[in-house]
Amino acid sequence: MNHHPEPVVTTAQGAVRGLRRDDTLTFLNIPYAAPPRGAARFAPPRPHEPWDGVRDATVPGPNAPQSERRLGDVDMTPYFGTGWSRGEDYLTVNVFTPATGAGELPVMVFVHGGGFVAGSTRATLYDGSAFARDGVVLVTLNYRLGIAGFLDIPGAPANRGLLDVVAALRWVRENVSAFGGDPDNVTLFGQSAGATVVGGVLATPGADGLFRRAIVQSGSGLGAFTPEQAARVTGAAALALGIEPHVDAFAGVPDERLVEAASGLAGIDLRTGTHRDPLIGLSPFSLVLDTQPAASVAAGRAADVDLLVGTNTEEGNLYLVPVGKYATSTAADVDEAAARSHPDPARLVAAYRASRPGASLGQLRSAVMGDALFGAGSRALASAHAAHPRAATYAYEFAWRSRALDGELGATHAVELPFVFDLADRPELNGPAALLGPEQPPADLAARVHATWIRFARTGDPGWDPYDTDRRATMRIDAEWSQVDDPRGHERQVWS
Repeated sequence: MNHHPEPVVTTAQGAVRGLRRDDTLTFLNIPYAAPPRGAARFAPPRPHEPWDGVRDATVPGPNAPQSERRLGDVDMTPYFGTGWSRGEDYLTVNVFTPATGAGELPVMVFVHGGGFVAGSTRATLYDGSAFARDGVVLVTLNYRLGIAGFLDIPGAPANRGLLDVVAALRWVRENVSAFGGDPDNVTLFGQSAGATVVGGVLATPGADGLFRRAIVQSGSGLGAFTPEQAARVTGAAALALGIEPHVDAFAGVPDERLVEAASGLAGIDLRTGTHRDPLIGLSPFSLVLDTQPAASVAAGRAADVDLLVGTNTEEGNLYLVPVGKYATSTAADVDEAAARSHPDPARLVAAYRASRPGASLGQLRSAVMGDALFGAGSRALASAHAAHPRAATYAYEFAWRSRALDGELGATHAVELPFVFDLADRPELNGPAALLGPEQPPADLAARVHATWIRFARTGDPGWDPYDTDRRATMRIDAEWSQVDDPRGHERQVWS
């Protein structure tokens, strides 16, 4: 690696020039696959053509086509980014690495969330400088979203966004040593939709050997649509576009129309005679699989991969509080959330009322939604993985409460991310309508969470007892950390 003020690294496709900032080298917008243009938007990712000379990797590049995403009264711009930055060559990675010139460093590869329709490496939350500062090579990546990434289209491979992530892992395997990383010590981690994709990659044979560890932050091992459910979304998308539901027809539609059509697909009833909607109507896109990732892991997939799985205590608040639906929740709203989520909604509601006797209707509704979306599927994935003793399984619950939106946002979905990336002091994350709220978090919480994620990536042990299906040891992360066994076990059992 060159250590002049503008560092140059040679990859398999060509040389790239990055930035030096203090003790961190940053390389932005490095292609890991060919631009997905025209019919290639609906094909497997292909290798990028080599380039001559030195490619500029000092400025952010384009991202996947998407609508600008807003979430009521909370400012989620640091999470989603500012929308679509146009350009076809967007299957790219950003790399953050120490400027020390050390080699064989642990590598962490992050997959962003955004409901399978939004997000990118340009979001300020995914600045990997703190990882590089602490001796990790951090890689973030863009992948195809929405119709191009996840619509199940006859004649096209399924889960193209997931295939992009696997292609990025292959790029890491081939190139990360040039950035100081150890290709044999790669941790794949993701949050929300990105975490569900990580679960899908665990179940993908083509990803074998590309990573050693995985972290699933607020994802689900039960989050995939069945092909029958996916076909409903495909039919609706084709109808909205006035085309036949086949890859040849979709290949002729420009990205602008695909993005517009995807925005109009919300609200499709995906419940079938045998399956409920794992995303309870919040997104028309997910993985499409015959077998849920948790079931594949239970059958032995990823048995050699160390796994850290967790959720946040009040995941569901993000979908209620900012849009004014939390404090106004009724008993009928609680029942409706349960009916969307569970084959025996009355039993589910009774279990939550029994285990939370002082809970408000908003708290009950949020708890049911959070477990439907993330909790039940995360526990299923952890239990499936723990059945195979060749690799370790660990669980966490992030419980620190944001005081945003008059104190109601709480330990909601995505609130752990600033701590994982050690960015909790960023001004855009602090304020009455910002993700972390108006009060400063505990001074050492971000440093400790960040160090824990790195410890797991480096050693496979985050510092507490492994998860098994007897004790179900879980680290509850708050201002104080405490290990608990089988948290809310009564609620867990009703999902089994």
